[in-house]
Amino acid sequence: MDIELITLLANRSGYIDRAVDLKVIEGLPARTTDRVTEVLNEVGATATQNGLDPELVRKLWSELIEWSIQREIRELGE
Repeated sequence: MDIELITLLANRSGYIDRAVDLKVIEGLPARTTDRVTEVLNEVGATATQNGLDPELVRKLWSELIEWSIQREIRELGE
């Protein structure tokens, strides 16, 4: 199960490259606060629906999002 989770996270990291491309096209910064809030709300709700602690999931996703934003900042040269 851990291997599956790591594989999913690795696949998700590939989407960061695509996000960078789209942000360049749209002229968006790496950090879009409204989107971060939206994602954290969505994962919290999904966690609740699946019987997980939504605060734990939000905390984990916050770390993942921050890592992704820092990667985007480097790629975008911000």
